[in-house]
Amino acid sequence: MPLSRPVRRALLVAHVAVSVGWLGLSTGLLALGITGFTAGSAAAAAGAYRAMRVLTDFLVLPVALASLASGVVLSLGTHWGLARHRWIVTKFWLTLVAVALTVCALRPGVAGLAAAAAAGRPASDPGLLAAPAVSSALYLFLTALSVLKPWGRTRRGGRPRGARSAGGRERAGAPS
Repeated sequence: MPLSRPVRRALLVAHVAVSVGWLGLSTGLLALGITGFTAGSAAAAAGAYRAMRVLTDFLVLPVALASLASGVVLSLGTHWGLARHRWIVTKFWLTLVAVALTVCALRPGVAGLAAAAAAGRPASDPGLLAAPAVSSALYLFLTALSVLKPWGRTRRGGRPRGARSAGGRERAGAPS
């Protein structure tokens, strides 16, 4: 079902905003992770890990889900479709993986660090440096896909509209 132009534009703004917010949260988590990992004092590490927990508990998952949902609605409500272009299929699956890893790995890992910090024994976990670094790179890659739109159509997407209509004009105008 096609979206009206005002709805499509509003949804596009919302999608870009939450997607950029997800990237910002990820880089913020990376900065806090580096702070906690390299902190000279247990108090500084504990503060960084508690801040990471607040971000992951209250912001990261809702923003990630909003990015996924708005992207799906945009793709289904526009001519781009969800399975017509390889770049959209790639973005969809990578976003699903990122949301799943946020739920299954990032949030529990940060919760464990925050709990250890609250108990007075903050530990450092290099995995929680890698997770936001990889996710930041992933979100930059997804942004590049949105801007560059590489790789063409899927089999389901068929030929581009211009190729279809040009072929029809050539056959209709060809001498018999």
